[in-house]
Amino acid sequence: FIKDFSKAMSQAGSSQFQEVIRQELEYSMKVELDKILATAHSNEIEHTKKDLEGFKKLFHRFLQEKGPSVDWGKIQRPPEDSIQPYEKIKARGLPDNIASVLNKLVVVKLNGGLGTSMGCKGPKSLIGVRNENTFLDLTVQQIEHLNKSYNTDVPLVLMNSFNTDDDTKKILQKYSHSRVKIYTFNQSRYPRINKETLLPIAKDVSYSGENTECWYPPGHGDIYASFYNSGLLDNLIAEGKEYIFVSNIDNLGATVDLYILNHLMNPPNGKRCEFVMEVTNKTRADVKGGTLTQYENKLRLVEIAQVPKAHVDEFKSVSKFKIFNTNNLWIALSAIKRLQEKNAIDMEIIVNPKTLDGGLNVIQLETAVGAAIKSFENSLGINVPRSRFLPVKTTSDLLLVMSNLYSLNAGSLTMSEKREFPTVPLVKLGSSFTKVQDYLRRFESIPDMLELDHLTVSGDVTFGKNVSLKGTVIIIANHGDRIDIPAGALLENKIVSGNLRILDH
Repeated sequence: FIKDFSKAMSQAGSSQFQEVIRQELEYSMKVELDKILATAHSNEIEHTKKDLEGFKKLFHRFLQEKGPSVDWGKIQRPPEDSIQPYEKIKARGLPDNIASVLNKLVVVKLNGGLGTSMGCKGPKSLIGVRNENTFLDLTVQQIEHLNKSYNTDVPLVLMNSFNTDDDTKKILQKYSHSRVKIYTFNQSRYPRINKETLLPIAKDVSYSGENTECWYPPGHGDIYASFYNSGLLDNLIAEGKEYIFVSNIDNLGATVDLYILNHLMNPPNGKRCEFVMEVTNKTRADVKGGTLTQYENKLRLVEIAQVPKAHVDEFKSVSKFKIFNTNNLWIALSAIKRLQEKNAIDMEIIVNPKTLDGGLNVIQLETAVGAAIKSFENSLGINVPRSRFLPVKTTSDLLLVMSNLYSLNAGSLTMSEKREFPTVPLVKLGSSFTKVQDYLRRFESIPDMLELDHLTVSGDVTFGKNVSLKGTVIIIANHGDRIDIPAGALLENKIVSGNLRILDH
């Protein structure tokens, strides 16, 4: 078939010819999806149909649109008042009736991801992070603490994917006596498509066994449609809920902030925001994060994938684009319902190429939840402290949150007061530490890191009990060598290499 669709399109010249090709591709896709639907059992037909309809719309847009790039010339800095400093929001204080404001809130955690990047099977939310507590345990503890402290009823909603749903539901039984109502709904399940033929690789609806690689959850932008389709959105509105606070379950900094909630419910100018995005200042480690810009008179999230190649370095510049999206979002439920019913939520398509185990190249079409900001009325960015962005994507991140840099209180992690500066050390653990079980085996106990600035570890290295790391520490075991840092060792500004020669740095 067509080797590279976009190249063929650009060379095709005649728009009539392009249109014929597009129609043929859409028709072929429809035929294949109908075949897949025909294999569904009666109890699966309804939701499979919804999933495939949603996919068809996305595929149609993918064929129509001229690639993800934004028009760089139209990008402007956001107006001064469109991104508010958190200090200003906090300075307003809290009303006496904060409980009645809290009762209007629902906490939604994005729980579709697997722990594969950290070598774990099953939902990422079930990885132990701190004192045997998982991401999910900490989330439940935080909300339970809120509900007990203010005598409120803030529910937790988990957006699962078909990858995480079964395992998550099994675990939820352990919270049946906690003071948090927990609901779940599932993200859509979309078919991966062959990069060359642009047809689905699935032949039937099943997604177990050899078919696991045929399907994917289409990114967290799917929350609007799935939440609405599940019926849960309407139920929560009927219960008097007004806002959701959405965040990634692996962001341990994303706790309910009463000052932001109060700003939403009691806006100073009387006009409520339908969408608030928490942003925070970029550091050198965040150059790839999406940023908020002004585009055609709307606040718009621009991701690195949308930036024309010639401007990528400019996009990464910390001086020009100073902030990035934490993916902590506050959204009005009534607005989601209104926009969903009008089919008016506009999110750019992210084309995510993958190579399957057998070597087949596929693409999956995705969207991102924050990209919808331009569809909502009266959107706002709030520049929050870095402490609200504490994602755990790798074992290097895990080392930070397990260490004495943080103290744990009612499910929330806060930076230790004993740390003299507010930034987190830069930690880079080598490939011997990538998998959680290998990482845990290499530390007899987590080192004291209160005075650490930078740690790089590479090769076969293990740490004894009660090791202290200060300043800049670099430990490199050459290929075939092994370095054991002895129990009780203090490494301050040291380079350790080869055969445990410890050098001052």
